[in-house]
Amino acid sequence: MLSITNSIVLIGLDGYLVEVEVDLTRGLPKFEIVGLPDTAVKESKERVRSAIKNSGFPFPTKVITINLAPADLRKEGAGLDLAIAVGLLRASVEGFTRDVSKTVFIGELSLDGSVRSVSGVLPLVLGAKKLGFNTVVIPKSNEKEAQYVDGIDVIAVKSIQEVADFLAERSYNVSEKIEYKTFQKKDKINDLSFVKGQFMAKRALEVAVSGGHNLIMIGSPGSGKTMLAKCIPSIMPDMDFEEALETSKIHSVAGVLDLEDGIVSERPFMTPHHSATNVALVGGGNALKPGLISLAHNGVLYLDEMPEYARSVLECLRQPLEDRVITVSRAKGSVKYPANFMLCASMNPCPCGNYGSETAECRCTQSQIKKYRAKISGPLLDRIDIQLQVDNVEYDDLVAEEIPESSQVVRKRVNQARLIQRERFKNDDILVNAQMSEVHIQKYCALDAKCEEIMRKSYESLGLSARGRSRIIKVARTIADLDFSEEILPKHLLEAINYRSMDINER
Repeated sequence: MLSITNSIVLIGLDGYLVEVEVDLTRGLPKFEIVGLPDTAVKESKERVRSAIKNSGFPFPTKVITINLAPADLRKEGAGLDLAIAVGLLRASVEGFTRDVSKTVFIGELSLDGSVRSVSGVLPLVLGAKKLGFNTVVIPKSNEKEAQYVDGIDVIAVKSIQEVADFLAERSYNVSEKIEYKTFQKKDKINDLSFVKGQFMAKRALEVAVSGGHNLIMIGSPGSGKTMLAKCIPSIMPDMDFEEALETSKIHSVAGVLDLEDGIVSERPFMTPHHSATNVALVGGGNALKPGLISLAHNGVLYLDEMPEYARSVLECLRQPLEDRVITVSRAKGSVKYPANFMLCASMNPCPCGNYGSETAECRCTQSQIKKYRAKISGPLLDRIDIQLQVDNVEYDDLVAEEIPESSQVVRKRVNQARLIQRERFKNDDILVNAQMSEVHIQKYCALDAKCEEIMRKSYESLGLSARGRSRIIKVARTIADLDFSEEILPKHLLEAINYRSMDINER
């Protein structure tokens, strides 16, 4: 007796069809799974056997051969359990008359017959839809993330018994679709209204978030760098459905998606510890999982005290900062993950943090400062659009009774600037000014004679690279957008240059 059911496995964020072929023949009882299964798939034999028995169904005492086709595609994880169990039930139990040729089964089985959640259900369901299937059977605990996918029926089940009801065309429920709504949590602590003084720094944050520009803040301990960085989520623009779906796919594959919400509706803000490894940051490992830079996709990656990270870890950022994708290559394969994030970093001016301070003495030697700052390479620093000096707050600013501008007010301006950029780039396959190529710069960032002269003098006096010049123009374009200006004016360009005029490698 031969039975065929369908399932899907993930490679990166893409779903690949797996046909589960179940063959029962006479002979001494034996259970074999072939088709390049990993250890978790091989162990499904014991889970499936116990789950079927404990659900009240007879387990066939025959030679059972299960082929996972195509045979040259590696199958990983426990998500194939349900498809294997369904194949066995259809091959050995009468009454399961439903046509499942257009149905995909995804789920891990518990020994008592319940269906457990698995990682990556959202991209798996999207993959099933793309492959032309019209129904997908998934664990009940993964239902929320699948309900955001239109064009495919979702059957969420808790046990094999519920799957049997579906197969026998008895009662079952199709999950209702959920309409996506933007949602912004109110952070009562990390709000710009609590940041006293630091007017230039707060302006730089607004510009950086509005245009998606990378930012580094340099200042002595206690100047407010970390507090400013933690306020970034409160001024981040709303996520549209496409961004939320793409971000949620990554979090689902990584197994960190909140199953109660089912979707990432707020822009991610990832803060890795300075002991993070290359694999933790870029992804990889045995299962080629996405790393922190992919989890920060469409959001922010914040590196507090940047020079304390291993230089090899920091250098891993160079390629994704430029290409906005990361290719994870290991011995077992290669996958691509999106990595379109805004980099925010902070650092002290020297190891003790007092270099340049008017109130404290620096105890570091020239060589110590040089070695400390050299941890951030020139090519990496050149990819950071805004390089900001953060000074200590004046006492009068700290005790002033005037309440600073709130994050909500700033966020409105950020949203307006993002809308301008979306309209500008609606036919260019980019979203923000920071993503502009040289073609876009020539098209949307024309400089008049006066601006060109300012740019020429700055290029020569600051020793800028060609990339540095482009970054300044992109920032100037964002400042002009915040000013609702069609053209880049000298004042916009001068402000952008001011954000780039500091050399962290000078003593």
